[in-house]
Amino acid sequence: MANADRTDPRFVSGDTVVVRALYPLGHVRTPYYIRGKRGVIERLCGVYGNPEELAYTRPGLPKQPLYRVRFLQRDVWQEYRGGADDTVDIEIYQHWLESD
Repeated sequence: MANADRTDPRFVSGDTVVVRALYPLGHVRTPYYIRGKRGVIERLCGVYGNPEELAYTRPGLPKQPLYRVRFLQRDVWQEYRGGADDTVDIEIYQHWLESD
């Protein structure tokens, strides 16, 4: 149930998402190298205060769903020479994700 203190989860395991290619100033928890990349939701980790707000002693509201997103390493690093099925999992807050 939606309320002012919490954002409801939009994604479920298996959904394909794209990490928003934004480059704001200040504290950002989403790794630079993963922005603009496509991945698959592995799981919902929970709903937590927004760390980009909490870093500045703000309340971190609304709380944001945090997902573990799985990426193929070859899609993340252009020159990756490992196995074709090698993956990297990164925890990313919902406000950084878009449906693919």
